[in-house]
Amino acid sequence: MALDPLTLLTLSVALAAAAALYLAVEWRSIREPSLLFWSAGFATITVGSTLALLRAQGFPLIGIWFANGLLVVAHWLFLLGVARFTQTRLSRGWYLIFMIWLALLLLPEDPSWSKIMLMANSLLVALLMLRASLLLRPHGKSLSVGAVQLRYVLLIHGLFYFAKAMTAVVPGTLIDLAALRGEIIQISLVEGAMAIMLIALSMTGTERYRREQQIARLAARDPLTALYNRRALEVRAPRLFIDVSSARPGALLLIDIDNFKLVNDLHGHTAGDRLLIALSEMIRAELPQGALAARLGGDEFVVLLGNASHERVVELGSTLREQFHQYAARTFVTPAAVTLSIGATLFEQAPANLTALIEQGDAALYESKRGGRDRIRVIVPAVAEDQAVQPR
Repeated sequence: MALDPLTLLTLSVALAAAAALYLAVEWRSIREPSLLFWSAGFATITVGSTLALLRAQGFPLIGIWFANGLLVVAHWLFLLGVARFTQTRLSRGWYLIFMIWLALLLLPEDPSWSKIMLMANSLLVALLMLRASLLLRPHGKSLSVGAVQLRYVLLIHGLFYFAKAMTAVVPGTLIDLAALRGEIIQISLVEGAMAIMLIALSMTGTERYRREQQIARLAARDPLTALYNRRALEVRAPRLFIDVSSARPGALLLIDIDNFKLVNDLHGHTAGDRLLIALSEMIRAELPQGALAARLGGDEFVVLLGNASHERVVELGSTLREQFHQYAARTFVTPAAVTLSIGATLFEQAPANLTALIEQGDAALYESKRGGRDRIRVIVPAVAEDQAVQPR
């Protein structure tokens, strides 16, 4: 089969339709707005390329002006999809870009008409694609592997259209949009078919990577509090343990809510959830840089600190106890006070595993509970010492 203009247009129709359908199916499963815009863009290319076939049947207005206008619309939809993907708001000027295309209706149909039309169309597409590529520019680190690939595909596509616009003004260049003749048009049709494949693959790869990252993040987080779960903490804890030494001891705080059952029984489980969320937000707000926090389950939380000290642990525990007690007393009326008991342990060398460290914290927590609750018990194994900080 010869790659004549009509064949290339037919191929573009098939490729764009397949890309639109695939992206629409992906959108139905993950509901990412960017996928919907990109799918609409390829659907628009499908319609535009189909209408472009009509120019050979003697319908130049539909086959040239309307078809090329849809090409601009398709790339505008691509830009909108990139803006949604990067969570960027476009200025209103980008929504007025079609006014430039409508002005081409006023062009007289003389021998220069095809060149002006091709140049204007190419510049508009180039402008849209270069802007989309700029939105995907990495800041510090790339948005994702797929986003980097999409960025360069759109950049090359935009530069190609810019070069095509420049060649249209070269004297002696043959451009006949009505008959699809001229080397520039032939090269553009080939590039268009290739661009459809590359852009579609990059877009699907971009969203697939983001979806995998989202799934990984959700798997590592407690669904109620958004803190790490125990499994995620076990994965990340060894990196904190690496820096532990006698000069930079680590610490673990095991936190448990006293009389939590009273809140659930008297105010309902929704109130209990609110209390857990409030505590998680307090922990997150007071967490030092580089520290880790997780919800182990129920009303039990754990905090891992690096470069800690007895004073720092006591200060953090006391701050959390005071903030939590004030919030609980103000929000929920209960026969007994809803407070925090905290068991903490300091360590100067990396533990065998996180479970062993949590067991030490659990022993300290037990001592805190047995001592009357609403207090922090700190165990310092290195000096065989434990200290309790009682309510003030």
